[in-house]
Amino acid sequence: MTQAQTFARHLNGLAKAPGFGYAKARAAARKEPAVDAAATKAANAGFNPEVDGCESFVMRDGSICEWRAASFSYVAR
Repeated sequence: MTQAQTFARHLNGLAKAPGFGYAKARAAARKEPAVDAAATKAANAGFNPEVDGCESFVMRDGSICEWRAASFSYVAR
C-alpha cells in the first residue's frame, strides 16, 4: 500500500464532514509526516482554490494523493 492510498483514505473521511475544503486538507497534510512539503508546494505552484478546489499532495514515497473535483474525493496515483 502506498502512502498516498493511506492518506487518501484519511482525507476522504474528512471530506465527508461539513465545511471540508482546501484549508482543512492543508491542515491535515501539515500534520502528516509522509507528505513531502517541498514537492507538494512545487506541484501546486499554480493552485487556485476557486478553480481547483483542493490541492494534491506528493508523498515521500513518490506517490501522489490527487484531488478529483468531479467525485469530491482523493485518489492515489
